[in-house]
Amino acid sequence: MTSNHLKELLDSVKQGVVTVDDALEQLRHFPSQDLGCAQVDHHRELRQGMPEVIFGEGKSVEQIIRIVSAMSERGGNVLVTRLDAEKARQTMQTFPASTYHADARCLTLEQQPPEQQGKGTILIVSAGTSDIPVAAEALVTARFMGNKVEQIYDVGVAGIHRLLARGEQLAAASVIIVVAGMEGALPSVVGGLVDKPVIAVPTSVGYGASFGGIAALLGMLNSCAAGVTVVNIDNGFGAACAASLMNRV
Repeated sequence: MTSNHLKELLDSVKQGVVTVDDALEQLRHFPSQDLGCAQVDHHRELRQGMPEVIFGEGKSVEQIIRIVSAMSERGGNVLVTRLDAEKARQTMQTFPASTYHADARCLTLEQQPPEQQGKGTILIVSAGTSDIPVAAEALVTARFMGNKVEQIYDVGVAGIHRLLARGEQLAAASVIIVVAGMEGALPSVVGGLVDKPVIAVPTSVGYGASFGGIAALLGMLNSCAAGVTVVNIDNGFGAACAASLMNRV
């Protein structure tokens, strides 16, 4: 349940359109709902300004469908992350109005347009094409959270002129998410060019000495550009949530 839904319900009770008993029935599973396999947190958006999101990896299709049903019945939008194509296909048979974002490995069910809450633009920058799945996860999440989002892909330090050519776009952003694997140098470069918050996302992209993204993670944590914030390896979702909070009106 979103804050707007709760306000509408309380207004309806006040105006006599909805009875107290009917309102109690709608609030019966508030703030959480026990599904056996999950405790759905319907109160999260009221507390944090962002709804609960379903992490699809490791869950069965049946579990995902049960959780999506519980959340969508309250009238809100639903986001499922880390969902492979086969699980998405089966889930969409139950929810034909949902959309699968293959690059991002995310599924969204939008019952109304996301309420725009951002004061500016979140810009997502990826170092290489191989980093796009993590960048796309950040993009889908940030848009789901009510932000205007733009992206620049494949502008890594191996060809720095590609990034420098997008200086106006970098300068116009409110928050910048920078996604990079290999040695993870791109966030330091971006951080040295702008006066905006920069959130660095290390990816597991790279050869053996990248150690599954640890090399990029350590490089970003040791950034020489002041003010660069770092999230966990491949965590495009977490970066988008942090950027969304920074971008709030």
